[in-house]
Amino acid sequence: MQPIVKSIVCFEMKKSTIWLLTIVMALTLLGLLAVQIMYMENMIKMRNEQFKELVTRSLYSVSTMLEQNETKYYLDQDLQEAEAAYRPTGNLHFDRDPKMSIDTMRMMDSPQLQRPANLSTLKDLNDTYSTKQEILKGQYLYQKELLNEVILTILTQSSDRPITERADSTTVSEYLRSELDNNGVLLPFEFAITSRNGGLIYSTDGYAPERQGDIYSQVLFMSDPANKRHRLNVTFPSKNDYISSSVRFMIPSFIFTLILMAVFIYTVVVAFRQKKLSEIKNDFINNMTHEFKTPISSISIAAQMLNDDSVRKSDERLKHVATVINDETKRLRFQVEKVLQMSMFDRKNATMRLEEEDANGCIYSVVNTFKIKVDNYGGTIRANLDAEDPIINVDRMHFTNVIFNLLDNAIKYRREDVPLELRIETRNPDEDTLEVTVGDNGIGIKRDDQKRIFEKFYRVSTGNRHDVKGFGLGLAYVHKMITLFGGSIRVESEPGQGSRFIILLPLLK
Repeated sequence: MQPIVKSIVCFEMKKSTIWLLTIVMALTLLGLLAVQIMYMENMIKMRNEQFKELVTRSLYSVSTMLEQNETKYYLDQDLQEAEAAYRPTGNLHFDRDPKMSIDTMRMMDSPQLQRPANLSTLKDLNDTYSTKQEILKGQYLYQKELLNEVILTILTQSSDRPITERADSTTVSEYLRSELDNNGVLLPFEFAITSRNGGLIYSTDGYAPERQGDIYSQVLFMSDPANKRHRLNVTFPSKNDYISSSVRFMIPSFIFTLILMAVFIYTVVVAFRQKKLSEIKNDFINNMTHEFKTPISSISIAAQMLNDDSVRKSDERLKHVATVINDETKRLRFQVEKVLQMSMFDRKNATMRLEEEDANGCIYSVVNTFKIKVDNYGGTIRANLDAEDPIINVDRMHFTNVIFNLLDNAIKYRREDVPLELRIETRNPDEDTLEVTVGDNGIGIKRDDQKRIFEKFYRVSTGNRHDVKGFGLGLAYVHKMITLFGGSIRVESEPGQGSRFIILLPLLK
């Protein structure tokens, strides 16, 4: 008991270590993936904010330039009106600056300034300097008055001008392209001018904000009354591609992380699978040891009895010992053959001699051989070999082993409270198929176990029964052989009511 307990404790520790490493690695990979996702989200958010700031700055510059254009428009208009109101007189004419004040132009036309400098009637230098000061002062006052008039005009009259004249599409497009380029936004754009309530004044052909994402907006002509203000709206159709391109370098990192996660999951699955196979192998070795130990012990005892002179002198006792040795040798050989049969699972192409065989004849020979063993348990076996066409293409040795294994399992998992009953039948459900049914009245198989009974090394739990020994190879071997013969096998069973194994094989045509 002590070595078994020790091995169980060691196994639990190893399993807990695997789980601990799995949890640590899973948390590490999930944390790495979360950090990458957070970094990408922050980068996208930062690029969006940066893009918005650059576009907002560009739109504000466009708005300012349009206001400057309007100021220049009214300045030019007032200067033209002032120049038209003044009519120069006299024979002399000077090219005058249109921005020069009217008083300055009048002084330039006065007779005193047009006389030669060497006349004695000129005033002295002090008078000339005073005159120049008066001229500059008059010019300054005129310019100030002109600016005041322009500002008043802009405040009172500019909003009455059509927005298409104040901000025509060509000018807005040129300003937008220039300012966006200066701020590093080299993307194609679409824009529109809208009224205060959102009505469209005009737009470019490709302007479709419902498909193009974010809209960047700027109020035009802030000095306009609130009910007459207009907005400049701009969209960028390729903005999403532009933003995503800034985080495109993260794609390889995500791919490598996902590959790492896939490899990790695969490694964990393989580790647990190997752990399970290790358990199965240990169970197999333990079962095989017990299966071999009993016949070896019996043969050893019988051999020791042969050394007894009293046994050698009694023919009856000598015959009994010989029978025990023979039976136990057969039992040992049978167990060895069951292990050797499973070597076929490790071969991709099993060596088989497929021949034309009569299934009824093969099964009948197995039943005759097995009948003695059934009789020893006080049971009965019935064979209804009613298949009209029993010719199949199989390996005779392996086919008989299949039937033998199914009958042997029926004896192992018999019920103690009722006599053993075995049934084997053959029939043709259709013209191309042979059906072989092996039934019993044993303990039955639970529904959950039915899904796994054909797995290698899997053994159904027998509750309190400890006399059922084996390697968990019999039904796995049966399933393997039937598959290689081109057929199929299924089980129908209810706990406490017995089991039926149904084999379907193609007929030889």
